[in-house]
Amino acid sequence: MTSIFLCQVDELDPVEGRGFELDDGTALVLLRRGDRVLAWRNSCPHRGIRLEWQPDQFLDYEKQFIQCATHGALFGVEDGICVAGPCPGEQLEPMPCEVRDGAVYLISG
Repeated sequence: MTSIFLCQVDELDPVEGRGFELDDGTALVLLRRGDRVLAWRNSCPHRGIRLEWQPDQFLDYEKQFIQCATHGALFGVEDGICVAGPCPGEQLEPMPCEVRDGAVYLISG
């Protein structure tokens, strides 16, 4: 099992998400919630396209849900499940990550 350094926790806004792209082209969304960091593959299950409409703009207007900018699907921040839009019940793909010593790592393999 390997871990890939992504960023320091304090580099993540406490509300907005932040996008990352790995060397292999995998796109991620990281969301900081207190001391926890949630990571999702940056890909809408409806169309397989990236979620943001501008860099690091992943949340809806009220900052309650992850929103697909293409067709407005809304996904729960905590569980990634679509609650509105063209793909109800589908889910964003969770990406395993952990916080160690103030740094965020993606866990792979």
